[in-house]
Amino acid sequence: MKRGKCHGCGAEVLWIETPAGKNMPCNPKPVPYWVRPKAPGKIVTQHGQVISCDLEGDSQTITGLGYIAHWATCPAAKKFKR
Repeated sequence: MKRGKCHGCGAEVLWIETPAGKNMPCNPKPVPYWVRPKAPGKIVTQHGQVISCDLEGDSQTITGLGYIAHWATCPAAKKFKR
């Protein structure tokens, strides 16, 4: 995983390679998640898989730590829409 800066807002990002070989910019701070199919939350694992999950839950039953895709929180995300 490489680190860099967002060209839109200047925030630090972590580049995670997806299984398809693409690089996804993510916020560098890992967050806890709880897997739940069709949940509204999305998390990127360190292996680049995107998983539906809850981002809040019982700390005793945490699934793991993952990363939030940076475009979900970037104030300049609209500049990059295709």
